[in-house]
Amino acid sequence: MVKNSGPSDPAGFALGKENLKLMLIGLVIIILGFALMTGGKSTDPNVFNKEVIFSFRRITLAPLVVMFGFLFEIYAIMKKPKS
Repeated sequence: MVKNSGPSDPAGFALGKENLKLMLIGLVIIILGFALMTGGKSTDPNVFNKEVIFSFRRITLAPLVVMFGFLFEIYAIMKKPKS
């Protein structure tokens, strides 16, 4: 017979349901950050437009969003379930 580990952990998982939801939110934030980094393609390979490639969105905003997503993931893993 399998014993229950507790009310927040019925199947013996290390993380509770709330932690998994928060981790999913963190993953979406990370994916959003990487999506913000995309783009900047030129139709002519001989033309280099530095304003498009080195824009605020790609150089500053997107890495900050990705870093926030990873910090949110750490919070989601470390958060103790309510007892």
